[in-house]
Parts: sequence; C-alpha cells; structure tokens
Amino acid sequence: MAETTSPRRRRADAQRNVDSLLEAAKRVFATSGVDAPAKEITDLAGLGVGTLYRHFPQRADLVAAVLQREIDLLADAGPAISAGHAPGAALREWLRRYTELVGTKRGLATALHSGDPAFDALPGYFMQRMEPVLAALLDAAAAAGQVRADVSAKDLLHAVALLCQPVRGEDLEYNQRMVAILADGLSPRV
Repeated sequence: MAETTSPRRRRADAQRNVDSLLEAAKRVFATSGVDAPAKEITDLAGLGVGTLYRHFPQRADLVAAVLQREIDLLADAGPAISAGHAPGAALREWLRRYTELVGTKRGLATALHSGDPAFDALPGYFMQRMEPVLAALLDAAAAAGQVRADVSAKDLLHAVALLCQPVRGEDLEYNQRMVAILADGLSPRV
C-alpha cells in the first residue's frame, strides 16, 4: 500500500512573503497591468526579486495565484455578506465586490486567453467557487421578492465580466455604475 503524503506546509516567514507578494502583485496589476515589471511588485512587497521567482518561477504562476486568491476571498465572503445584509442588499454588495475584482485586473483577460497552461484550470475553478455563492445570493433575493427569478448566477457572472471590459478614459467607478444599472434591471417585473 502506497503512503500518501500531505502537501508540505510553508514556514511562517515564507507564507508571509507569499502573502506580501500576492497583495503587492494585486495592487500593481490594478494600476500597471499584469505585465508590470517584477521589480515594481517586489519593491512594493519589500522583498527581493529572488524571493518572487523562488515562489513564482513564471509570471503566469504569479498571475494565476493572485487570481485564485481573489476568487477565494470573494467566494468566502458570500456567506458573511448574506448574513450582514437584507437579501437584495447582500446581492448588490457582492456584485460590487465582484466588479472590483474583475474591473481592476488590467490585462488579465488577455493573459488568461494566452494559451499558457498555467491558466487552464482557472475558468473551471472560477465557476466552481463563484457560481454557487452567487446562486445562493440570487435565490435569497428572489425568495424575498427583491430580484427576478429568471436570471442565473452564470448569466450574471458573465454579464458583469462583460460590463467590466476596459473603456478608454474610464475607470472602476464607470464599471461600478454600469453594474449598478444592470442590478437595477434585476428588479422583479411588474
């Protein structure tokens, strides 16, 4: 019988470095895009370039890790948002955060469609994590009579992503306004 081994845990300082790099990369990607120089990321994180490449040997590894972390944070926030707000307000708050996730990742769509194998699993992972969370928020809001019942989580995930495509001269506030208009359209039909 073969022994199973659990993944090796990182030392606390190594985990702090990874967390710092991911947070710095998230911020840099939001302002400079996913092709920003590695030095910009490491300077913001207060770490050396060698540390970046030790944990993320390829740029695609870093981009994928940042996106996966952001997906996990938003998916995990769903129940807390739901518990802290009325159903319609919870849905709007989650959509606001989702818009921020999608609207601040300049160059991400191009990177994800680049054919790099590092990104192959991300679309499935995204839907696996996000669709059930959004479906629960939509179901609660529909049950409370606050949104239409004929819109699926998948529809809404795609619609928001499309509304967050870059528009020359516009920024995240523009994306938020467009998604707010979409959310208004979720009101029940009379």
